[in-house]
Amino acid sequence: MRDQSSSAIVELSTLQEERARMILDNIEDYAVFMLDPTGHVKTWNKGAERINGYTLGEIQGRHFSIFYPPADIVAGKCERELRCATAEGRFEEEGWRIRKNGESYWASVIITAMRDPTGKLVGFAKITRDLTERRKAEEQLRQSEERFRLLVASIKDYAIFMLEPDGRVNSWNPGAQRLKGYQAQEIIGQPISRFYLEEEVARGKPWDLLREAAEQGRVEDEGWRVRKDGSLFWANVIITAVRDEEGRLRGFAKVTRDLTERRKSEEQLRRGEERFRLLVSSVKDYAIFMLDPQGRVMTWNDGAAHLKGYSAREIVGEHFSRFYPPEDLARNKPAQQIEAARRDGRVEDEGWRVRKDGTRFWASVTLTVMRDAKGELLGFSKVTRDLTEHKRTEEERLQLAQSQEAIRLRDEFLSIAAHELKTPLTALQLQIQGLRRDMASLEHKHEARIERALRSTGRLSHLVETLLDVSRISTGRLTLHPERMDLVATVRDVTERLHDSAASVDCQLVLQEARPIEGTWDRLRIEQVITNLLSNSFKYAAGHPIEISMEREGAEAILVITDKGPGLPEKFMPRLFGRFERAAPMSHYGGLGLGLYVSREIVEAHGGIISAENVPEGGARFTIRMPTDLLAPSAAPDEAAAPGPERPR
Repeated sequence: MRDQSSSAIVELSTLQEERARMILDNIEDYAVFMLDPTGHVKTWNKGAERINGYTLGEIQGRHFSIFYPPADIVAGKCERELRCATAEGRFEEEGWRIRKNGESYWASVIITAMRDPTGKLVGFAKITRDLTERRKAEEQLRQSEERFRLLVASIKDYAIFMLEPDGRVNSWNPGAQRLKGYQAQEIIGQPISRFYLEEEVARGKPWDLLREAAEQGRVEDEGWRVRKDGSLFWANVIITAVRDEEGRLRGFAKVTRDLTERRKSEEQLRRGEERFRLLVSSVKDYAIFMLDPQGRVMTWNDGAAHLKGYSAREIVGEHFSRFYPPEDLARNKPAQQIEAARRDGRVEDEGWRVRKDGTRFWASVTLTVMRDAKGELLGFSKVTRDLTEHKRTEEERLQLAQSQEAIRLRDEFLSIAAHELKTPLTALQLQIQGLRRDMASLEHKHEARIERALRSTGRLSHLVETLLDVSRISTGRLTLHPERMDLVATVRDVTERLHDSAASVDCQLVLQEARPIEGTWDRLRIEQVITNLLSNSFKYAAGHPIEISMEREGAEAILVITDKGPGLPEKFMPRLFGRFERAAPMSHYGGLGLGLYVSREIVEAHGGIISAENVPEGGARFTIRMPTDLLAPSAAPDEAAAPGPERPR
């Protein structure tokens, strides 16, 4: 019976050991293994394999020093740990260990001595845990705390310090010393009430603020505070409750900033605003008022009431579109002006406005956006002035000036036209008369004179066509016939046709290579513009090269003609594209002074712009920018069949 009991006890013990072994073998977060008395590995679980990288077959029988850095092995650390575990029963530490792949990791290690019932040492149990991530987190926290300590210590513009839960000063930074005047040894341990006015201390304000911070988490306050020397400063104060992980109040963080100068500035600003309000309210000749971001009237001065006829009670809260005539409302002009002011900061406009009684007046209006310090839109200021009488006077003056200018242009035109038309006609007459006298001469002689006669008639035809273009432009009857075309090819055609003209004045035409630029334009009119500009360069830049370049930029075609001539006189630049204007006296160069004027009108009819400038290294440059797509305009009935300029031959 005793043998059966002993057998059962052995079986139970074996079963328990087997279960314990199975449990240990399957633990993956801890390396749990056995060492013999000399430190050689006897057992190995899955956690040990995962942490150290060795399989049981690779590590069993090897000395546990394989897990230690070389410096620790040389220093005899492994042997000391076993001796300590043998003497004390266990050894515990944290330190660096080495995996199979040579990678270091931070380990928590416990070595426990194992003895038999007689007290004989039979080996050691070793438990290792990988704490690398925890150590990294702790190191990052330590570095963060050190950076924060250095940051707080370096701040000079803010007083940043800690308070005990009862309100006594616990720490002190240089900013606090500079702001309040106390050295750290003078103030640490002193109550927060040191910084408050006597009447506030009597009311218990310092402790009220601490109590509110403890209840709400933080409290913010502005008010007068007292320095060590008794002087006052206006302070912004933030007190924040500091609690541990269990929620226990450990004290308060207090941040104080000196806002004395800002308070002075705000007070000056308030007084300035009050003076400005009184000034605006007293102005009678200008309507000066405010709009909210949606355009509703917020304020109203006496000038606005006088000019527009509304009292403040009638108009405040109403939309400012009430002041615009129906045609502006149909175009949504008020909303467009609001958007322009929001985008550009301000917008100016002159136009008709409507009074309360329905009468109209011509107004000069300035709408300015108003934003706060953060850039948030507060609304708009609007200043309106009645310019009705000024407009009437200006229109009368303009009409008089236009009449005088028309008379001057008429007289000048008649003089110039008579001179310019007479010269080719006289030459033509002489050539034809000579041809009649010399009918019996050689054939090539007749041919040369006929050619000169044709050139004279061609010049006359060009002058007449230019005059017709001016007439069409003046009467609004210049008609375009757009078609798809390649600008580069068109420019190349024109330069080829003008090659002889360029050679006759010793001008080299340099056409820069460019990819095709497709667009919808009036081919003949574009050729006319190119011819005019090149002819202009032949006239004023004779003997110099002329460069032509083209490129496409987005939805625009750009044509640039640059010569190396004497350039354009600065005094003629503002009126260079006017009618009958020339860049040099008529006595030096012929022409009606209409080529650039007609060119500008053609380019603008295509929705483009033409400009002229002097090149820094010498010469003049004309630049044309035109949209590549142009919708064909409808021709006037009496102009639809009117011929345009003939293609140059």
